Amino acid sequence: MALFGTKKTASARPAAPDKKPAKAKADVSAAPASMKDLYAEANQPTGKSKAKSAATPLYPQAYRTIVKPLITEKATNLSSENKYIFVVERTANKIAVAKAIQAIYGVKPLNVNLLNVAGKVVRRGRISGRRKNWRKAIVTLAKGETIKIYEGV
Repeated sequence: MALFGTKKTASARPAAPDKKPAKAKADVSAAPASMKDLYAEANQPTGKSKAKSAATPLYPQAYRTIVKPLITEKATNLSSENKYIFVVERTANKIAVAKAIQAIYGVKPLNVNLLNVAGKVVRRGRISGRRKNWRKAIVTLAKGETIKIYEGV
């Protein structure tokens, strides 16, 4: 008794004479050589539509990658140096954060630094617990470019 299915053999079902044979798979040797090539490929348009609408961002996982902007006194002071701080998902890397910032805010970051922040130990009376670990991204923009996340704060 097989749990995950049975092995299919060629003699189990003859091919119909009027059907055309399946096309061969594409050549695998044309794969990109490095992460830089993958990043460049992701930024090229697919050619399906001439203009992208605002409803379909270039990077569809952008709102999963960027959790929220971090609004603290230190982050506000860093914004004068064109550095903005965001809380990002724990599995995000620098390329994913850069793509997400470009998709959400429309500015291309010069540099992205990531930090893992350990959750604090907290107590409620006798019961002790721990906050979640989280990840912080410091995004540096070019001179003259800004992100307006501190309006009304």
